Amino acid sequence: MSTTSDVTTPDVTTSDVTTPDVTDTAAVIGSAREHIDALDERILDLVRERMAVSASIQEARIASGGRRVNLSREMEILDRYRRTLGKPGTALAMTLLELCRGRA
Repeated sequence: MSTTSDVTTPDVTTSDVTTPDVTDTAAVIGSAREHIDALDERILDLVRERMAVSASIQEARIASGGRRVNLSREMEILDRYRRTLGKPGTALAMTLLELCRGRA
């Protein structure tokens, strides 16, 4: 150890410093990205399924003389996403609702 005044610092050699293994890091990132891609596919499948269910609800509502969109229901959905995910959840729910409204 080297000493200067009252401060003591350890002697460090290059062999004491560990360099992160780039191949391990690349493997972790690659694996995680594959997992994200698989999750994204599941999310897209669920969104498509939600769109189909929403379309059937809209058709039934219109056939019975109702409106295509139920605003109070949409507010419930917006609130649930906001409570669960915070402010970004509201934006996500708005996008999801827009996708599921279909064409006017």
